[in-house]
Amino acid sequence: MKRQLPTRRDLAPLLRFKRPETSPKRRRLERALTIDDLRRVAERRTPRAAFDYTDGAADGEVSLARARQAFADVEWHPAILRDVSHVDTSREVLGQRVALPFGIAPTGFTRMMQAEGEVAGATAATAAGIPFALSTMGTTSIEDVAAADPDGRHWFQLYMWKDRDRSMALVDRAAKAGFDTLLVTVDVPVAGARLRDVRNGMTIPPTLTPRTVVNAIPRPAWWINFLTTEPLAFASLDSWSGTVAELLDTMFDPTVTYDDLAWIREQWPGKVVVKGVQTVADAVRVADAGVDAVLLSNHGGRQLDRAPVPFHLLPSVVKEVGSQVEVHLDTGIMSGQDVVAAVAHGAHFTYIGRAYLYGLMAGGREGVDRTIEILRGQVERTMRLLGVTTLDELEPGHVTALRRLGPVPPA
Repeated sequence: MKRQLPTRRDLAPLLRFKRPETSPKRRRLERALTIDDLRRVAERRTPRAAFDYTDGAADGEVSLARARQAFADVEWHPAILRDVSHVDTSREVLGQRVALPFGIAPTGFTRMMQAEGEVAGATAATAAGIPFALSTMGTTSIEDVAAADPDGRHWFQLYMWKDRDRSMALVDRAAKAGFDTLLVTVDVPVAGARLRDVRNGMTIPPTLTPRTVVNAIPRPAWWINFLTTEPLAFASLDSWSGTVAELLDTMFDPTVTYDDLAWIREQWPGKVVVKGVQTVADAVRVADAGVDAVLLSNHGGRQLDRAPVPFHLLPSVVKEVGSQVEVHLDTGIMSGQDVVAAVAHGAHFTYIGRAYLYGLMAGGREGVDRTIEILRGQVERTMRLLGVTTLDELEPGHVTALRRLGPVPPA
């Protein structure tokens, strides 16, 4: 074999040097190829109490683990020899076109995760052509979100308080600010047992203990942002100095019934989604109440541990009410493949919560953009590999949900 030294002309087409990125944030985000990668960055950069509030769930966190396992246990059935040079990820959701089959879920305490908070989420969502949902427990006011993102599609998530007048005052503010959809959350008669928060002494403002200080030392950027921006508060609530669990138990109303849902429906001028449906029977009754969508959700595993897995419940609910209302889904979504699996299984739309917050903690607005970019790429790639070009082409035949657990037959 004859050998020779390569010339510069020989090497030029073989070697391409990447221009160095001078921004540490952009370097971190570019290296993140999955939501799990963003989660690891977020954990390194965020104090434990704030990170665990996002990352954790109720009791033994079984519901969350099962929801994620359900997506991991999907088996695909791809079609071959299809022209997938162009794919369309858009569809009409609650009367308006969205660019992707997922939106940003309502999350509380968001500015505690990272100082840009809800504004980063709302503006990133609008740039991507998807809706952003603001939580009752949000740390940016309804009006400030609307002002920061005047062209966005905003939804408002409502916890019905014991004080009905205060609840409906929020609803009125959301309507006046141009929010077009109300997410009525119905799985919170009391707060779930979020044990990580209890162990971390999660309070507003954060409780400083020796362990908290030690944990914060390697995370100076978070503290600089936290201490040099507007003091953290619930923009829709009065100030609070207790634990998160105490606040939720004070706010949530265990007396809420279907009559309250009908009352809300009468007063809200836009679309209504009921969030927290976990049985077929309740899905039927909610649909009969005249709402526009049911959102299958176990609150990200943060309320009743060992609750039904929404992804497993999805086909039965779609069969019963899918011709009557849109069926949406959240809980456990951590990749674009999860989104596509949910749509193939019958979901009209999905929501990302933790995935969005991991991006926010990893890099603020740019981190949220990266979250959406990762998920968009995964959705498009999965559609191409399945041999479909539109979301409407996805169908149950494309996916099998493998079950590790099944019901024990009655005695």
